Amino acid sequence: MSIRWGRVRINVMTSVRTRIAPSPTGADLHIGNAYTALINYVFAKKHNGQFIIRIEDTDRTRFVEGSEQQILASLKWLGIPHDEGADIGGPYAPYRQSERLETYKKYAEVLIAKNHAYYCFCTPQRLSEMRKDQEAKHLPPMYDGTCKRIKNYELRIKNYELRIKNREPYVIRLNVPEEGTTMFHDSIRGDISFDNKLIDDQVLLKSDGFPTYHLGVVVDDHLMEISHIIRGEEWISSTPKHVLLYQFFGWEMPQFAHMPLLRNRDSSKLSKRKNPVWASWYKEQGFLPEAILNYLATMAWAFPGGKEIFSLDEMTAAFSLEAIQTTAPIFNIEKLRWMNGEYIRQKPDAELKKLVYQHVTMVTDEYDSLLDKILPLVKERMKTLNEFWSLAGFFFERPKEFERPVKKELLDIAKNALASLDWTHDIMEQAIRGEAAKAGAKAKDVFMELRVAITGKTVGPPLLESLEILGKEEIRKRLEKI
Repeated sequence: MSIRWGRVRINVMTSVRTRIAPSPTGADLHIGNAYTALINYVFAKKHNGQFIIRIEDTDRTRFVEGSEQQILASLKWLGIPHDEGADIGGPYAPYRQSERLETYKKYAEVLIAKNHAYYCFCTPQRLSEMRKDQEAKHLPPMYDGTCKRIKNYELRIKNYELRIKNREPYVIRLNVPEEGTTMFHDSIRGDISFDNKLIDDQVLLKSDGFPTYHLGVVVDDHLMEISHIIRGEEWISSTPKHVLLYQFFGWEMPQFAHMPLLRNRDSSKLSKRKNPVWASWYKEQGFLPEAILNYLATMAWAFPGGKEIFSLDEMTAAFSLEAIQTTAPIFNIEKLRWMNGEYIRQKPDAELKKLVYQHVTMVTDEYDSLLDKILPLVKERMKTLNEFWSLAGFFFERPKEFERPVKKELLDIAKNALASLDWTHDIMEQAIRGEAAKAGAKAKDVFMELRVAITGKTVGPPLLESLEILGKEEIRKRLEKI
């Protein structure tokens, strides 16, 4: 029995199970993978299902030691927990592809036996020449089927056995039908079909015994009972190969949903050349994980009613795959900074103080009472935790550099005004304004000169409140130094 949820059909007899399958080939979790993980997690929780993390570590040439641990740490920091995975186990372990090689070999041989796959003994040199020839003739870059031209199945098997016995290197390729079409339904994009003649005889098992993505993902998704494949649109062209594999094995097909990719402002694919892409960079810069998730959620999906700031629980309650747009979302880091600032302002001062301690190494708990006074001044101006020091660092150490030279004649006006008076906001303001008027100067220019002298910068938290916190004696010393 099944029910239709919008355009998404859900089997009510089995649990919804989603997954992401990151490859440990980079420094960290890509922000685009975090976006995909979020959608998979929310969809699973929406339907009381499970979210799984499987590590696809079969690309040994690009494998990066420690990458898996960093990916999992970033997902934990973001607040996207998983129910099963290589680090916590589960009923379908192992969840690391390099530990499942015998399984892939077994299923590749099942396809061979059914004549849905074949051994290919073509050398890299021959394949290179083939591609050059196709390029010269403006043909699509596809395997030409040389190793499956023996139409008689028994003769072909004997040929395979002899060459394997002679220890010739080989791969196993998918035997794509030469006629007809392969179609699948995408929960976001509708029905999609491909002419079989345009589908490559994809390598399934490499000569080193490791599977390619295509065999590994289908075998693992079936054995782990993944119900919904929610991934980026770059995998649309690979999906007909996966559909054929499900059909050849006689397995029930999961639901497919291909999300639009995050884009740079020039509409190119989000890349580290034009945007920071590693989750750890956002952590180091002082972005809050809940703000990142909120922003990623708005990339291809809109909260009903146009609400921009919402929690993960609110998203889970309102989310539906059918509401995902196919238009490529533009990742705007300035919009993320704005949203992060909104989250900072929502934080109670006590919680924000703890975050400052964690993030700004120059500020320790010995400054606890000082921090209580400073936070209300800078909280409204901060967009990241990193900005605390740029806004408030002058409270902790005297400026060593100044954004511009200080104008002595204007600063002398401020010095005279502050020479002897009660150290309160209103009295300081009145005195400076009065002294400026006597000198024929604009009060705003005097205030600006005083700000540069005390903080080193032309922009910062309210000046007179800052003077109150620093105290008369400290201000006197700074002005004398200038």
